[in-house]
Order: sequence, then structure tokens, then C-alpha cells
Amino acid sequence: MEIYLTNLVVAAGFMVAVWLVSVALRDASIVDPVWGLAFVAIAWATLLQLGGPSEASARSLLVVALVTIWGLRLAIYLGWRNAGKGEDFRYVRMRERIGPSFWWVSLFVVFLFQAGLAWVVSLPVQGAQEPATDLGPLDLGGLVLWGVGLAFESVGDLQLVRFKGDPANRDKVLDRGLWRYTRHPNYFGDFCVWWGLYLVAASSGAWWTVIGPLLMSFLLLRISGVALLERTIGERRPGYEAYVRRTSAFFPRPPRGD
Repeated sequence: MEIYLTNLVVAAGFMVAVWLVSVALRDASIVDPVWGLAFVAIAWATLLQLGGPSEASARSLLVVALVTIWGLRLAIYLGWRNAGKGEDFRYVRMRERIGPSFWWVSLFVVFLFQAGLAWVVSLPVQGAQEPATDLGPLDLGGLVLWGVGLAFESVGDLQLVRFKGDPANRDKVLDRGLWRYTRHPNYFGDFCVWWGLYLVAASSGAWWTVIGPLLMSFLLLRISGVALLERTIGERRPGYEAYVRRTSAFFPRPPRGD
């Protein structure tokens, strides 16, 4: 339990530092690219508390490597995508609604809240590192599922960047590549990544950490992922309603009508 509490402090401290930077920049949306790095910090904090890389089990090194790769990719991509665009409209609206006290309120409702979410979602990463048992079939299954998820995220993001980079696609809907089979390949990829990490944790006996991927799945499907993005996108892209009718919202499948 001490390790988990220490990790919660690490996550909170990390996000407080990011909050201080956001206050100086007047840009709360820097929390978005930093989100993935909070998981990396938690993974490494666990590893160091258990003696560091030299004393770590193969499973511990595996999950830390997987989370580090995932977190760095996400941070680099979102940082590059958001560079020079100013504060995201979500935080602009929140800043306007709350007023002058936003700088203080944002510490709790944005940064520390996300620190808590990251801590809960990463429970499999923390739990998988404690028992030094041999790797088994579930670990392999988790690695494969994680790989599928990372591929969906990476390829989906690349396809979207290329699509948006073509002026001829302005106001059009991307329905090619992975986006032909799911409206949100990046979110589906996240889903696979965290269920893959859970399989590794379950292999170590930390089956109870299932709350982590369950929470991530809920966020992706109902809160900050699919539901939030699709709330207004149909108004901005005329062909989106037809795309919705033929394309799966989340889990990939052939388009209707094929």
C-alpha cells in the first residue's frame, strides 16, 4: 500500500508542477500532452521503489517499457499537434465561465483531477511490478494486445494528420484506412493498450487492478473520448452523419453496406 500512496503523491506533484507552468503560460491545455507522461512517472516511481532496474523482474521491466513507449508517443504527438494553436476551446470556455479564479480552480478540477485519474488507470502498471514471478501466456497475450493498440493509435493518428494536411479535404470526413472500420481508431487503440497491460498485471496475480482499464474504457466511451468528440462534429462536417450510419463508433468492423 505504501508504494501506491507514494505513487499518488508523485502523480499529484507532477501535475502541480505542470499547473504552475500553465499559470505562467495562461494555457491549461498543456495538460493534454502531459497526460501520458504522468503514467510514465508512475511506472518509473514504482520501479524505483522496488529497487530500480538492476533488481527488477522481467515483468516489471516489461510494463515500464510498454508504458514509457506509449506515454512518450502520446506526449510527442499531442505536443506537436497542439504547438502554436493556443489554449484549447474547452479550457477557454471553462476560463470564461469561472472568471478570474480560474488559475486556482484549474489546479483541482483539471490538473489534480487528472493526476487522480492517471493513478487509478495505471493500477495494473503498479500491481504488475510487485510479485517477481515468471512471465507466462497471459503476459504474451497482453503484449500482443498492447501492440495492436499502439498500432491503431499510431497509424490512425498518422492517417488523420495526412488527411488534414491536404487542403482539398477541408470540411470532409476521413473514411479511409483504419477510419473506414472505426470512427475512433486512436481511442480503440488506447482501449487495447490498457487492457493489454491489465493482462500482464493479471498474470502476476494483480487481478483486482481491473478497475484501471474499466475506468479508461468508461472515459473513452462516455466522457472525454467518443461522446465528447461527436457532440459537435456532425455540425462542423456535413458528411459526418452518413459516416456514422455506415461506420462502427468504436470496435472495428466492415462498414455497413459493403
